[in-house]
Parts: sequence; structure tokens; C-alpha cells
Amino acid sequence: MIARSLKGHALQCGAAVLIAAPLAAPLPLAHAQTRDGVHKGVFNPKTFTLENGLQVVITTNRRAPVALHMLWYKTGAIDEPAGKSGIAHFLEHLLFKSTRTLKVGEFSRIVSANGGRENAFTSWDYTGYYQFVAKDRLPRMMEIEADRMANLVLANQEVLRERQVILEERRSRIETRPESILWEQARRALFLNHRYGRPIIGWMHEMEKLSRQDALDFYKRYYGPNNAVLVVAGDVNVDEVRRLAEKYYGPIKRIAVPPRKVLREPPQRVERRVVYRDARVRRPSFGRLYYAPSYNVGATQYAYALQVLTRLLGSSSTSLLYQKLVVRQKLATSAGGGYSATRRGPSHFYIFASPQLGVSIEKLEKAIDVEIARIVEEGVRKADVEAAKRQLQDLAIFARDSIRSGANAIATSLMIGRTANDVEEWPTRIGKITVEQVNSAARHVLQRQKSVTAVLLPLRADITTKGEASQK
Repeated sequence: MIARSLKGHALQCGAAVLIAAPLAAPLPLAHAQTRDGVHKGVFNPKTFTLENGLQVVITTNRRAPVALHMLWYKTGAIDEPAGKSGIAHFLEHLLFKSTRTLKVGEFSRIVSANGGRENAFTSWDYTGYYQFVAKDRLPRMMEIEADRMANLVLANQEVLRERQVILEERRSRIETRPESILWEQARRALFLNHRYGRPIIGWMHEMEKLSRQDALDFYKRYYGPNNAVLVVAGDVNVDEVRRLAEKYYGPIKRIAVPPRKVLREPPQRVERRVVYRDARVRRPSFGRLYYAPSYNVGATQYAYALQVLTRLLGSSSTSLLYQKLVVRQKLATSAGGGYSATRRGPSHFYIFASPQLGVSIEKLEKAIDVEIARIVEEGVRKADVEAAKRQLQDLAIFARDSIRSGANAIATSLMIGRTANDVEEWPTRIGKITVEQVNSAARHVLQRQKSVTAVLLPLRADITTKGEASQK
């Protein structure tokens, strides 16, 4: 149960899933070898920048006559003013209301009438909007997306109505899920100073007071062409996209974007423990978060090695934790872990497990501690590292079949201050990781004083893993 809560790093609105788990979000690009032996990135992004500062990225994929139109803003939950948590996500909702030319709900009706699919997402570092349409409908998508970049209109009645929607979203996603409550508290305990400790959706008591003016202030501060990246993928070409981008986005004026406040974390010196008991819990869960570097912050030299470590340690049923705890020792029903390097700020490395019936959480935790200590002291095997590297590079090869994989990867990279080339070079960099680097990364990150242990338990002591007392 904890695993589901640990994986999310972007708040997706609606049913479609565009931003995946941490390991998949920055899905790398595969490299293909041409006849002359030169390795060439499969997605081969083309970029240019309009005079108003809008960066445009095009990835051509001729597999189907469709286009993916995405607009990413370099702002998210970490940019929210104190006391206004959730305003980035709230504004994302409100952008589907009205503009000077579109009535309430008309944006979505236009997308639907043109046979398209749409959605949006908010993370700590960025916010994005997208439409999937037939390629001949791309001009209309650009027209209406550019319109809401520049011409948002918010009626107070609509704002109040939508505020009830996000409050209900928090209730359904967090308040009704004990594992989500625990995860939220554990994350707050891990990040001592950074705004990553605040939930993307916001704290309930602050969300209840978000106003129309709060939304407009955030919109005017961050929603401008020079703070955005337009990504167009699919059956398109550069000249066509350039012409459309200049026509629809080109006239929009630049804005004065405030510099992002960078809050540094103090040293992680004390092991923390978060325990949550809830009457709704029928099966205990265990999780542990370790403070970790990202591509941008901390011991960044370990970022690629940590991705390999995650793959071999806890990414599937063949991983070390699953094989040891579930298959061999039969202490757990599930076990694994995860890590994402794609952050503007620091990141975290996590592990999780759920005990078998009759196995106490204490016994399971002790077994996990033994395994982690073994990895830190003895290291992992070279053969396991090589297998993990191959698996990650295989994922890169599979990515080329998806129109949105390359678009997501490149846009995410640009959002956190990196480049498209960092994505193109990902398979090569993973391939160069050594067993020594993986073991060094494990020793650096898997330290108890840099961790928060999170335990989910039933409220009543007589409801244990031995059975369901509530059935009596």
C-alpha cells in the first residue's frame, strides 16, 4: 500500500496518465546506429526560441497521423507563497474555465469536438497541459492554448465552485487513504527546509482559503512565454511548427518572472520515524525514505548509479529485495523501491514492503535492515549491475515507439534546468556505470541518519497480520 503513495511525483488530473512513476518519467531515448556507424538519438529533438522567449521543441514520429501538443510551465508547488499551498494545482484546474474569447468549459468542448484527448498535471517543479489530436487539428490546439496563456478570465463564482472540487480531490486522494496520509507526513519529516515537504495538492486548511486573487497573482507571476516550453511531437515537421508557433504564441508579451527561491537543506543528522495508526488499515506496511542527491543538488555524481541501484534492488519481482523477502524468506507479500533524479532540488531513495499474514512488522523491518546493511558493507555483484544496466537500456529502446515518451523526457529535463542532450546521452551514461560506483552510491545514500522510516498500522492492537478481527 505504501508503494502506491511513494511512486507519485506529479499530480495528474483526470483519468489519463501521462506522467508515470519516478523511474519512467525521465524515460531515456534509445540510440540507433546508422550505416556510417554514427550513433544518432532516436527522437532527435529540434529546438528554437521565439523572440518572446518561448522555447519550442519538436520530436517527429511518423507512426501515426497524430500530434501531441504540450505546454509546460517552469513553475509548480515549490513556487507557492507561504500559506498558499496548493495554488499551483488550483490554477491548473482554473485554466479549464474561461478566457476573453472562450466561455466556461468551451476549451474542453473544442478539444473533444476535434476528436482530441486532453489533460494537465502539476508537480513540485513544473505544470503542464496537453492535447492529443489528429495532426490537421494542431493549429486549433495552438490557438486555444495560446489564448489561455494570455487571456485567462476568472469569475469568482467559478473559482469558489472549483475550490470545492480540489478540496474533494484531497479528501479522495489523501484523507480516505491511510497510506497517503502516512506518506505525506513522512515526506514532510524528510525534507527539513525544502518546499518538497509540502504536498502538491496543498494542506487542507490552506486550500480552504485560496481565492480568485491568489490564482490570478500566481498566473500573472509565472504564466508567460518566457517561462514556458512548447513541445510538439508526432507527425509534424519543424517548419510547420515554427510557422504555427510564431502565429499563435509569438504575439504574447514576455513577463517579469521572479527568480526561484532556493531553500537549501541543513545536514541530515537524525534518524526519524513516523507511525500512523488508522481503523481503516487491515494490512500493515513498511517504508523508508533516504535523503538522496538528484541531477542538480547534492552528490550529483551518484545520480546515474542510484538509478542502476534502484533497478537491481527493488524495481520488479526479479529484484534483490523481492527475491529475498518475498520469494526466499516468505516474510512479505510485496517489496521494492524507487528513485528519481529528475528534480530541481534534492531527491529521495525509498524502499517498501508489506508483511505476510502472521509476520510482525518488527520482524519484517529487521530483515530489511539486515539486507540493507549487507548491501552497504559487502556491496552488490557486478553481474547484477550489468543486468540492471541492460534492463534500463532496453527501456530506452522501447521508448522510441511512443510519441509521448520522448516529449515527456525532454520537457522534464528542460523544466529542471538540464538539456535535451542529457536525455539523448542517458543510455550511454548508464552504460558507463561501474559496480564500484553503484556500491559507493549505496554507501552514500543508505544511511539511517539520513532517513525517515514510515510504518502503517491498524488502530486496534488486536487487528494484526494474524487475521481480520473485524470479521468476527
